[in-house]
Amino acid sequence: MGIKEIVNSTKIYWLTSDGPERDVVVSSRVRIARNLADIPFPGVMSDADAESIFHAVKLAVAKRNDIEFTWLRELSDAEREILMEKHLISPDLLENHEKKAVMLSEDETISIMLNEEDHLRIQSLLPGLQLERAWNLVNELDDLLEETLGYAFCEQLGYLTSCPTNVGTGLRASAMLHLPALNIINQINSIMSTVSKLRLAVRGLYGEGSEAKGNLYQVSNQITLGHTEEEILKNLNSVIKQIIDKERKARKALYEEQRYYLEDRVFRAYGTLKYARLLTSNESMNLISDVKLGANLKIIDVDPNVLNELMIITRPSYLTKYAGKKLDSHKRDILRAELVRSKLKNLN
Repeated sequence: MGIKEIVNSTKIYWLTSDGPERDVVVSSRVRIARNLADIPFPGVMSDADAESIFHAVKLAVAKRNDIEFTWLRELSDAEREILMEKHLISPDLLENHEKKAVMLSEDETISIMLNEEDHLRIQSLLPGLQLERAWNLVNELDDLLEETLGYAFCEQLGYLTSCPTNVGTGLRASAMLHLPALNIINQINSIMSTVSKLRLAVRGLYGEGSEAKGNLYQVSNQITLGHTEEEILKNLNSVIKQIIDKERKARKALYEEQRYYLEDRVFRAYGTLKYARLLTSNESMNLISDVKLGANLKIIDVDPNVLNELMIITRPSYLTKYAGKKLDSHKRDILRAELVRSKLKNLN
């Protein structure tokens, strides 16, 4: 499947496929930052430098015929934003995109962002808790690239990056967690405060500076220097498993102690999604979150993959792409509700 097909599809591998601990962990992501030696960092490089990086990387991965390349400038605004909403590229890659490019594997598990903050950001995104497998996929591709590319590397510091916080392994690993029960019982802030003390970062749906829409949180490592990749992943995996345990216990307690409140909340959310004529982006995400919680607790029989698809078709850029034109917020709210009603109607 090419990049154009990926943009137009509402199916996403990491959202619609099974994985370990899938009731709480939506996805696992591993990303490494790399720079080519003797070429300035993206913030100060020339157009010619950007071109040379693109062609050097394209040649280096020529053995991988499952990866497609494109300059971001060759995509429309909506198409670029859809890739971001699908988490296949970062929000930062959208800024000043003329010198930037993306490479995607056909199954969407691998992406390479070119000329973001660093020359290369190699990423793997998988469903459920699969940090080790994601790392193996990234590491395999990194080894292939390093056969022909000269990386900026220091024996003392490790891989050199544009931002000092990425120096060392250049590794950022994260898991996206769905934590509605901890939010309902007002324990989420306490949990996240504890996680931060362990030198892990807690961010919203789209990473740094974003909100935790739909009770979705990203937990990632902050330290990249002084620890091996295996140590970083082991520590993050351990903390995530503790959060999973706390969320499951919170769900069980809620259902046992406040069953009617929880059932009412779930069915009200489902009813609103099924019959609403206007839905804002934030409202739809929160309602989907409540129905997902109900589905996980067997309160309501709704296909989780349909709910996951709703998370994509309710995003602003997908609505713009679907409509074929720019929409103001009111018209987006109308179209969003219409699409959600259509999807849920088909379940009957």
